[in-house]
Amino acid sequence: MIRNNWAITEVQNLYNTSLLELIYRAATVHREYNDTAEVQVCTLLSIKTGGCPEDCAYCPQAARYHTNVDVHALLQKEQVVEYAAKAKAAGSTRFCMGAAWREVRDNKDFDRVLEMVTAVNEIGMEVCCTLGMLTDSQAKKLADAGLYAYNHNLDTSAEYYNEIITTRTYDDRLQTLDNVRKAGVTVCCGGIIGLGETHSDRIKMLHTLATLPEHPESVPINALVRIKGTPLENNPKVDIWDMVRMIATARILMPKTMVRLSAGRTDMSVAEQALCFMAGANSIFGGDKLLTTPNPSFEEDNLMFDLLGLKPREAFKNEKEMAEEWKA
Repeated sequence: MIRNNWAITEVQNLYNTSLLELIYRAATVHREYNDTAEVQVCTLLSIKTGGCPEDCAYCPQAARYHTNVDVHALLQKEQVVEYAAKAKAAGSTRFCMGAAWREVRDNKDFDRVLEMVTAVNEIGMEVCCTLGMLTDSQAKKLADAGLYAYNHNLDTSAEYYNEIITTRTYDDRLQTLDNVRKAGVTVCCGGIIGLGETHSDRIKMLHTLATLPEHPESVPINALVRIKGTPLENNPKVDIWDMVRMIATARILMPKTMVRLSAGRTDMSVAEQALCFMAGANSIFGGDKLLTTPNPSFEEDNLMFDLLGLKPREAFKNEKEMAEEWKA
């Protein structure tokens, strides 16, 4: 049963279940609600890089940190469409465009992004954007342009949030999610582990996601990528078992959600990624970069898919299934 009324104690008990039992329970839920051989492959492109005014402690694109990220202005529509077409040919069915902005502004750059959304949608890919905070009218404009999903992560718990970001509030993030939902765009929202948070913070973040009025259609679980020059560069490496535990708990709490094994895959073996898929992950980012951080190549992922018997999920699958049911 899909629930949005999880008590924090229930989430805590789930998260603290012995690991093998937790994986088994998550795999059982996953099999009941999803095709376990199917993984959505998404590609993320930075369409405007660096120079961000925010102070997210993990992010190499923040202007205040001295990292090796060069600032680049907004790409041209033709460049973006060409990249999207290559990603589609390599097996991606969702294309996400990220801009290092604090918030969207109603200007010519936003008009250009709307044109990009329409153009990528026309080649048959699910289009996602992550552009920072959105007003309700901006969310509506993106929806009208053909946007399928909007990513806006909570990152961590409300209680720990100010230790990582001070340039916007947790409520700002929740408001953007509400604006996206009201515009009829699907929600992509997850978090990052390895920020120095406690297990309690992870539990609280999952509880927040699982008790939204509607579960996010996509929940990325990221392992911190430690970037030299950021405040978190010396944090310890995230343990694979912590990733598995997060994914398994998210899968049980949100059975139909695409749980995305996101940043940090370059540090994982195929066997470790297989455990994540077994625990309920059914989405990844493909391509050699996630905005500015390394990621396995399409070729590496294709070999892994062949070995594990996985296949890419087709674009707009839910909508096609609903159309078939309506016809019947």
